[in-house]
Amino acid sequence: MGIGTNQREILDHFKLEGGVVDVKPHGSGHINHTFLVTTDGVKRYILQRINTDIFHDTDGLMENIVNVTSYLRQRIVQAGGNPERETMTVIPTKEGKYYYTDPDGSDWRVYLLIEHIVSLDQAQSTEEFYASGLAFGRFQAQLADYPAKTLHETIPDFHNTPKRYQTFEQAVSEDVCHRAESVAQEIAFIRARKEEISILTDLLQKGELPLRITHNDTKLNNILLDADTHEAVCIVDLDTIMPGLCAYDFGDAIRFGANTATEDETDLDKVSLSVELYQAYAKGFMEGCGGQLTKKEVETLPLGAKTITLEQGIRFLTDYLQGDTYYHTEREGQNLDRCRTQLALVADMERKWEQMRLFGF
Repeated sequence: MGIGTNQREILDHFKLEGGVVDVKPHGSGHINHTFLVTTDGVKRYILQRINTDIFHDTDGLMENIVNVTSYLRQRIVQAGGNPERETMTVIPTKEGKYYYTDPDGSDWRVYLLIEHIVSLDQAQSTEEFYASGLAFGRFQAQLADYPAKTLHETIPDFHNTPKRYQTFEQAVSEDVCHRAESVAQEIAFIRARKEEISILTDLLQKGELPLRITHNDTKLNNILLDADTHEAVCIVDLDTIMPGLCAYDFGDAIRFGANTATEDETDLDKVSLSVELYQAYAKGFMEGCGGQLTKKEVETLPLGAKTITLEQGIRFLTDYLQGDTYYHTEREGQNLDRCRTQLALVADMERKWEQMRLFGF
């Protein structure tokens, strides 16, 4: 695709080095519209339209990203690293802001492109999943002293599991699509674990777990790897960086990466926790954290994996009960299948709990 007038006008508002010669769609993200910008200078850039349907506070969103990446740059320089490669660089507008609102009301931002990298959608080996854990552990360690309370909640109550449970019970009670009776088994499974749902948030409220900076989207493809060595270079997609619990970041990576089946697998016999992958990630994560976690945090990491998986199952079932209005579906019953894989994974975690709990914790 050539340079649209709209895109050229938008890019004119940012402090780029060199003139724009090409703009084309980039990446496979579903949340933001992303474009690769080539200039007649040395550097290339990423132009991105922010999805304000999901992120309502662009000022807060960009303030989080700019403040966290600025802090990371200092840490990287102190360690003798390359900040333009090891963290995201936000390009300001000519007016000194970190995003531009076009005449249609859309918000746009520009990042410096990190060159000579690859990303993976799924770990092909325990070594790759170990490297993923190491990268997110280092990210946690780098930000251990950052005042988490100063960050904005870009999506309020994103991992407030008790609140997700309340919404679920309301959906069961209202039963707008008359589906509750057909999923009685799934409802009973979730209700049987009601007391576990608030353990982590209760520990936070009691001050027994510290509030940390959490990424909240710890998928493998949010780690950029060096194209030659495949070593982790940079953590990206900081839109959901918020105050939260370390156990949730750890847990979401396990939920997504150590499941032996796809998220909407219909054959539940294929769904299980790969203990080998779990242990590989845990080893990398603990090494990356470098002793920054408290004893209680370390002890609750396995519970983070179970809680976040149960929470996601609750969210899928809630959406199914409400008529599939939140998650995109491509077929009838897909949200129910997604729910069932999460609950099956929870059940398998319970069967393997000693192996999860005792590994290095």
